[in-house]
Amino acid sequence: MSWIVLVVSGVLEAVWATALGRSEGFSKLTPTVVFGVALALSMAGLAYAMRDLPTGTAYAVWVGIGASLTVIFAMVSGAETASLLKVGLILTIVASVVGLKLAH
Repeated sequence: MSWIVLVVSGVLEAVWATALGRSEGFSKLTPTVVFGVALALSMAGLAYAMRDLPTGTAYAVWVGIGASLTVIFAMVSGAETASLLKVGLILTIVASVVGLKLAH
């Protein structure tokens, strides 16, 4: 169960990171509210997962999922350019996250 909660929390990290960027310094209400809710839920999920998983592993997986999804969303939405190098590096992050799960 902790791994499922951790993955969902990692997805929520991508949500709050994207919302933070779109809030324009907390000047836009909707992205600011999405940021706050997603941040609280993401942190709560990470804290829950850390009850059963080692802190370093849980944090690395959480960050890896969040960072990868944030960049992927930015590339898909056109906010960032996509390149083979970026895709390869994201795949490396994903492979590392899977490796941490398998090593646990």
